[in-house]
Amino acid sequence: MMLMLLGCSEDNAFPSQNKPKVVNDPKVIRFVTINSPNTYYINESDNEAGLEYELATRFVKSLGPDYQAKFIVVDSFSKIIPTLLSNKADIAAADISVTIERKNIIDFSEPYHQVQQHLAFNRDRNKRPKNLSALDGHIIAVPAGTSFAERIRKLGKQHTGLVWDEIENTSSEQLLEALSQEEIDYTIADSHLLAVMQYYYPNIQTAFAVGEPEKIAWAVARDRNPALLNQINAYFKEVKRDGTLRSLIDRYHGNTTRLKTIDVKTFLARTRTLLPKYTRLFKEAQDITDVDWRLLAAISYQESHWDTFSTSPTNVRGLMMLTEQTSDMMNVQDRLDPKQSIPAGAKFFLWMKDRFPERIPEPDRTYFALAAYNNGVGHLEDARVLAQRLGLNPDSWADVKTTLLKLNDPQYYTRAKHGYCSCGGPIIYTESVRSYYQILLKHQPSHSPDLEPFKIAEN
Repeated sequence: MMLMLLGCSEDNAFPSQNKPKVVNDPKVIRFVTINSPNTYYINESDNEAGLEYELATRFVKSLGPDYQAKFIVVDSFSKIIPTLLSNKADIAAADISVTIERKNIIDFSEPYHQVQQHLAFNRDRNKRPKNLSALDGHIIAVPAGTSFAERIRKLGKQHTGLVWDEIENTSSEQLLEALSQEEIDYTIADSHLLAVMQYYYPNIQTAFAVGEPEKIAWAVARDRNPALLNQINAYFKEVKRDGTLRSLIDRYHGNTTRLKTIDVKTFLARTRTLLPKYTRLFKEAQDITDVDWRLLAAISYQESHWDTFSTSPTNVRGLMMLTEQTSDMMNVQDRLDPKQSIPAGAKFFLWMKDRFPERIPEPDRTYFALAAYNNGVGHLEDARVLAQRLGLNPDSWADVKTTLLKLNDPQYYTRAKHGYCSCGGPIIYTESVRSYYQILLKHQPSHSPDLEPFKIAEN
């Protein structure tokens, strides 16, 4: 297995006896990872982000001010371990499951997360299978080089009728998208990714758990640097103890529920208890911006649930969850003061809206502004350019929604100005605000008869 893994590395493709030995700087910690919403990506502010990125940068900071982190981003999961073993990286931080096969060739750190693999199916195409024996020869597609492939090979020995396909150069996200479009029969994916993808593709359902839960950890080359592994383990124990790990996991994986019945009930209850405290301020913000006060209230609820003291792990604060940069731009002295936060959020929303062409009709232009309020303009512009390239309407939210989701595919994001984007977030945000706004349209009167609130068209 070791030879097989190393055989695909570039260093072994053209061996040279005169190749100079590379001396690594011990103060530079090299992480090998991949682009994905669970690991590493460039966010709406053109900054590096991702759970693995955040964990890695905090780890290096814990080592001392002289240490630096370097990220090596490979284009497929199957290149992670070879990159580590060929000494191009010190640590593999790529949402790696701890498996028996991998433990034979690499050392794992203290686990920091746990996931459960599930068989996923398209409910529009197939009935929910009860177990693997009920698949009737249908093909299970899995990404090559992953723990899913390891698991299905083991299961194949127990279920002789099991049929699967290990697909090269793909990801779980891409296979789940293919599943939703009825391009494959079944796939296996981790629970935390499935929870997110079901937002975007409601026809994807989980059938049953596959095997036992798996732990996620960092990996290092076997016996290469025991001191580094000890430092990693001490770090993970500390971030578990002080709550840092819990906050980071919640930041990247916490928003995994749809707008369900209980959400609507809670929202209606808070329109009676909390909303009256701020209604006058929302209406005054409408007087300033001509943005329907109920839309501003819906944005605020999605941002903070009308909690004026709301603060995110990234220090976004207040009823409208303003960043420090936005507060400075809007001359806000205290983001926790609703009298400052609400009009500033309204002006910022209008500023975002004005960054899109006036030719875009309503309600699409408002939908673009909502997505931009959540995720910035850059990736939306990439999605609009991609929509035009694919023969879709770049001024239609319904069309741009589909291309936003394609910005996690290297076929598309490598040609995009702002690169990779896990752009399901702004879609969920926009659709949630629409839902809350529709409820307020029904239960709350308009502020001015002269203002005709835009009507939300059903897609």
